[in-house]
Amino acid sequence: MSEHSTAGKPAMENRNWFTRFLDTVEWLGNLLPHPVTLFALLATGMVFLSGLFGWLGVSVTDPRPDVPDGTTIEAVSLLNAEGLRMIFGNLVSNFVGFAPLGVVLVAMLGVGVAEKSGLLSAMVRGIVLNAPKHLVTVAVVFAGVISNTASEMGYVVLVPLAGAIFLALGRHPLAGMAAAFAGVSGGYSANLLLGTIDPLLAGITEEAARLIDPDYEVYATANWYFMIISTFMITAVGSLVTIFIVEPKLGEYDDSRADPTVLDDSQMTPLTGDEKKGLGMAGLAVLGVLALIAILVVPETGVLRDPDAVGEGFLASSGPFFRSIVAWIFIFFLVTGFAYGKVVGTMKNDRDVIDGMASAIATLGLYVVLVFFAAQFVAFFGWTNMGLITAIAGADFLQAIGLTGPLVFLFFIIMCGIVNLSLGSASAQWAVTAPIFVPMLMMIGYSPEVIQGAYRIGDSTTNIITPMMSYFGLILAWATRYDKKFGIGTLIATMLPYSIFYFLCWVVLFFVWVFALGLPVGPGSPTYYGG
Repeated sequence: MSEHSTAGKPAMENRNWFTRFLDTVEWLGNLLPHPVTLFALLATGMVFLSGLFGWLGVSVTDPRPDVPDGTTIEAVSLLNAEGLRMIFGNLVSNFVGFAPLGVVLVAMLGVGVAEKSGLLSAMVRGIVLNAPKHLVTVAVVFAGVISNTASEMGYVVLVPLAGAIFLALGRHPLAGMAAAFAGVSGGYSANLLLGTIDPLLAGITEEAARLIDPDYEVYATANWYFMIISTFMITAVGSLVTIFIVEPKLGEYDDSRADPTVLDDSQMTPLTGDEKKGLGMAGLAVLGVLALIAILVVPETGVLRDPDAVGEGFLASSGPFFRSIVAWIFIFFLVTGFAYGKVVGTMKNDRDVIDGMASAIATLGLYVVLVFFAAQFVAFFGWTNMGLITAIAGADFLQAIGLTGPLVFLFFIIMCGIVNLSLGSASAQWAVTAPIFVPMLMMIGYSPEVIQGAYRIGDSTTNIITPMMSYFGLILAWATRYDKKFGIGTLIATMLPYSIFYFLCWVVLFFVWVFALGLPVGPGSPTYYGG
């Protein structure tokens, strides 16, 4: 009990330099405006900055090989009659043409059906509740990683479930919640499946890459290989940190500070017979979808193979399939969700399917508002040539100091992790940083896919220690049900070991995978950009 009492004390005690640093980050983060307001300010600021740079005549020499020598790129002012006509005339097209918007909406239509039917919840419970007791920790972390295919489901279902499971096993419930949180949020960029975040980030990366190469395409599968291998690393590291660091530090659980309602293990509802039958039917649906994909993709003359690239290998000729991956995400979750729901009774007819789709889209209201302003900022950034100028100047600086080798990614990942402490949304952060760093690192020879993969490491590893992360408050609320005195500082201190070990192991894995072994981060994803 004494150990738990120590773990549950407010963070005001034993405040070392790192705790004070995190307090400062939290304070600075609270000073930031809402992400929507931030993008509105950035877009407005870009207009005035372009006017200043245009008046000063800022320019750089264009180093791209497909332009004549001596060509310059000049800052274009939007603070004039022509610029204002561009702004007002393209306000709508900037929004509807923003690549991440459509792909997320389409993918969420399918995910909404799977979530509404109860399939996603049943999958998580099936993985965790049926695991052998000595493998429960591994199952919790792994289920967390898989659940981030539909991110809010992991936070809302798995985290409190993990606490209840650990409590029922006589273990510290906060250790179970920490393990689940580490899987869901710390492993946000690791998965065996593609989720809605993949086409979202790929769309932003593509927009940024086209500042350098207007025809460049980034597929939703850009980081899939690296995501798969990362899933096993995250599961192993998260489990070991839970067992050997977090759980011993928390010590014996003292339930005197708990909400009495959480001490009842009735939350651990095992799968019913119908749910098990539903999962079996969903499994058959998965096989059906995979069979359909095989028919359309495996033969060289398949519908989703490029007829002009026959004989050039699977990856070279499968562009149509990779370009349609968002449609397959939609079909996968739609079919499996309906198959499960039909058996358990949650999906009786087309109206239930439509309700599932509608409920998923309803949750994206804030995202749509965010995208409207983010799209204007990205468009302005491109029109003014500020993206190219910043990228070329940054690339020249890296070359001048000799930092053009793989080591540049270590500093890039660290920078992404630090930025994430104050701007917790993965899409919002990437929409701000991608137009600068994707072209910059492309200019020194690295592909957008590898750059995106590195960004995702920095973003994921600090998700679990920043109060700016969207679900941080929810996790804290769940935790206080087990310990009324559990505060922000205690939560950060509990999750910090995960953040440190995830960062160290993930960076090592990245460098070994990409540069030592020379393996691609995803299907058709090159390591280097040839211009």
